[in-house]
Amino acid sequence: MQSPITGTNITNATEHIKILCISDTLDPLVYSAQIKQRFADVDIIISAGDLPMPYLGFIASSLNRPLLFVFGNHNLTRYNQFNRRITDSVPSLTPHNSESKDESWQLPRTFGATYLKGRVKKVRGLLIGGIGGSRNYNNGPNQYNEWQMRYRIVKMVPRLLWNKIIHGRYLDILVTHAAPYGINDRNDPCHQGFRCFLGFMRLFRPRYLLHGHVHLYDTNSPRTATYMDTKVINVYSRYTLRFEQPIDARNPRRRKNIQREKANE
Repeated sequence: MQSPITGTNITNATEHIKILCISDTLDPLVYSAQIKQRFADVDIIISAGDLPMPYLGFIASSLNRPLLFVFGNHNLTRYNQFNRRITDSVPSLTPHNSESKDESWQLPRTFGATYLKGRVKKVRGLLIGGIGGSRNYNNGPNQYNEWQMRYRIVKMVPRLLWNKIIHGRYLDILVTHAAPYGINDRNDPCHQGFRCFLGFMRLFRPRYLLHGHVHLYDTNSPRTATYMDTKVINVYSRYTLRFEQPIDARNPRRRKNIQREKANE
């Protein structure tokens, strides 16, 4: 198919999607008054856990881009809020009585972010799924043993099969907090990875698995590895991912976007 503007064949064209990935620690270049100038060209933000929700809210509101996240094993102040049912958060939808101190009717604050929690979202044409938490090391919140994490993955399977039928692929990006077993993980009970993530990559072949949890104190420490068809990346602190996504020439809206980009080159 030829673009009427540039004459370029866009049937097999690709668009470049820039993803700002963050986890575990507040990055001074991100948490800055210059965030709009530094990251103006970012299309999506992904958090792999252990970050305070106000920090995510600052980024989402500053860049005005979709922000997707999972929880880790720290900074869980808002964890219960995001995990309870909406009907539990809003027992009454009657108008607020200013004389009443009961504010339980109010909708929970989301900080402009989307909690993945075993779900898959389609953003800018990318299929992004997430499953947070770490290995159980002290029975704290959002900690799981191998079988519990495996069960959480099983609950994602119906949506992944739907993706394969409708979109021709299971998933583009899997966001986790913990690393896969033997890849970017550590030997201690807290930072050891999950074996079931290896099985996930073998079966569903995401392009990327993005995780945090393992801190990188040396900037030269390796943070990427490849397993099967999946590139595994430790996005500790901040990492910029450039994703090349094929343009669906049958989608008029996306076709117009690529035509506009070509015209501006």
